[in-house]
Amino acid sequence: MPTDGGDSDKKGKERIQVFEGIVISKHLSNTKIDSTITVRKMFQGGGTEKVFILNSPWLKSVEIISNASVRRSKLYYLRERTGKSARLKRKAN
Repeated sequence: MPTDGGDSDKKGKERIQVFEGIVISKHLSNTKIDSTITVRKMFQGGGTEKVFILNSPWLKSVEIISNASVRRSKLYYLRERTGKSARLKRKAN
């Protein structure tokens, strides 16, 4: 029985990592091939932001869970806010 460190079982396996948060900006270019979104997630009192390339082969799907009514296109002001002040008003359907 060959011993290869147990790495042979892990090859070819992928796992899906879910990142749920608020989309604070959309950078849409004219070519649409390098369009990105920035998603902010609050976790244990600290914030984490990730930039996702929309046409990346690693990005499987983007789901919209809820909509909010905002007056700005870029929500960078949410970076300084925590707690209840960082909440957005839900859009009435």
